[in-house]
Amino acid sequence: MKVKQLINTIRWGLMLVILLLAPPAFSTTESETGTPEQVIQYLQSSLLHVMQNGEKLGYDGRYKYLEPVIDQSHDISLIIKTILGATYWSQLDPTQQALMVETFRQLSIATYAGRFTQHEGEQFRIIEQRNLPRDQVLVRSQLTKSDGGTVNFDYVLHLDQGHWRITNILFDGVSDLAIKRGEYRSILQRSGFQALIDMLKEKIASTRLNPQ
Repeated sequence: MKVKQLINTIRWGLMLVILLLAPPAFSTTESETGTPEQVIQYLQSSLLHVMQNGEKLGYDGRYKYLEPVIDQSHDISLIIKTILGATYWSQLDPTQQALMVETFRQLSIATYAGRFTQHEGEQFRIIEQRNLPRDQVLVRSQLTKSDGGTVNFDYVLHLDQGHWRITNILFDGVSDLAIKRGEYRSILQRSGFQALIDMLKEKIASTRLNPQ
């Protein structure tokens, strides 16, 4: 009996040691998707990287580097659907919808590659994260420029298939969605689908030739 008790004691002792030494468990959401703040930190650290290496990378290098970053951090499909609105979106056939999403995706990456071209001491910092209605989250951040001026970036994110993704960005309080909504819908209404695609492609080409 004493031998059995000793064996059981040793067995439970070994199990306790294993539990104590085991790494802490994380939920699927925490380990695989990160928090909304981490998504923004990932985006902004990537932007700083291309700024610091902007001349060396060139436009094509910056585009290639940022492409997977934008794909992971932005819900491009939802953004363009929201810009066009349910009425206009439903009027497009599946081929047109796919072309619209891909063209807008390319423009989004091109815009980042064309704007974040050099680094002069700029720094990003996260200010706060707060919950919004409809299971959305707002992450407020600020870019401090080399001259001491600041630009406020407010990111709205939602959970998409287990991943936090950006659905809107406000620059100093101005909604990027609102600006594009008025412009894109006006072109659709006035000139149709192909005219909108042509306009987006012109913007992509212009960004490549004339980085800001």
